[in-house]
Amino acid sequence: MQKLLRYKKEIALSLVLVFLLALVRVFEELFYDPFLAYFRSDYLKMPFPEYDFLKLFFSLFLRYALNSLISIAIIQVLFKDFGLSKFAGILYLVFFFILIVTFFSILNFSDQENNLLLFYVRRFLIQPLFLLLFVPAFFYQNKISKKITILK
Repeated sequence: MQKLLRYKKEIALSLVLVFLLALVRVFEELFYDPFLAYFRSDYLKMPFPEYDFLKLFFSLFLRYALNSLISIAIIQVLFKDFGLSKFAGILYLVFFFILIVTFFSILNFSDQENNLLLFYVRRFLIQPLFLLLFVPAFFYQNKISKKITILK
């Protein structure tokens, strides 16, 4: 209990940041995304919706950027390591390029049988799923590096 009280500032800031991630999700209607209604319907039997490439790209970019910046802030608050936050930022940037190219490749060069793949690629673009992967991985890495330091 004393540990929790000692880290009350970090816990409060982390909760505020998680709340900001939730707000991005709550206000998802503000972003241009014709696939929002598409994936809420019976999308397995429907053709892809019409979309404006530039509007969709910038909307996905903005949402991904917001989620990424908030996620990097959470990582910084949890680990207090600028190098780790910088590394996470680089990973977010690399994954964005891979995911956005994959997303538009599926849309432009694929037929309807890949709409489930499109669903999951889009999910990684619009949700902070990488945070759920990075935090345990960084925690484990910190734990292992502390053990190695102790052994030296």
